[in-house]
Amino acid sequence: MTRERELVRTFVELADTLVAGYDIVDLLYRLVTRCARTLNAADAGILLARADGTLEVVASTSERSMLIGLLQLDESQGPCVGAYRTGHIVTVDNIADMRSRWPAFVEAAGAQGYQTMHAIPLRLREQTIGSLNLFGDTPGPLSAEDALVAQGLADIATIGILHERALRESNSAREQLQFALDSRVIIEQAKGVLAQTERITPEQAFEILRRIARTSRRKLSDVAREVIEEAGRA
Repeated sequence: MTRERELVRTFVELADTLVAGYDIVDLLYRLVTRCARTLNAADAGILLARADGTLEVVASTSERSMLIGLLQLDESQGPCVGAYRTGHIVTVDNIADMRSRWPAFVEAAGAQGYQTMHAIPLRLREQTIGSLNLFGDTPGPLSAEDALVAQGLADIATIGILHERALRESNSAREQLQFALDSRVIIEQAKGVLAQTERITPEQAFEILRRIARTSRRKLSDVAREVIEEAGRA
């Protein structure tokens, strides 16, 4: 499939999910998966801000990218934090060159094998609600074309999170963000339960949760909560 067709398919698929009652967590997971594939990134992830401004990882394509995202939040340093605070794209062509600026981030990213990272703000007008983050295993810049594509995908994520009600009422935006953050916590717990009981990776556990949710036409958070409850009764 050519890149142009892949992009069209991506935008159509994501736009098709923006209907009443869509699952925001599944939408964000689809988006990071498509981002990594379309932009040839090793991994991708999304950070969202809570009502008090603190950031949390809500979607990622791998455990290692989630760890790097969490570290940036703990240390309050790195491209993700920079993109959220400034509302502008932050690109790092070679992570090793940023040691003096972000020592903890550089050390952790290098340990996970990442050499580049590009963070795109999730922004609507003057409101920035998080960042879309691309991780690379080889050094290199983010081309102008890739930056445009990444920003377009980030815009879809922003629209999906805020939706029409949130565009008109700030309380709705906060509720939607809080739901996504709270749901992610439950899903992470369920991933851990499945990974331990089935002796599989967290990524495989998440795919099982998604498959059950789609087959039964339920939300990921509801399926995850059921898995946790069943484990508690065992």
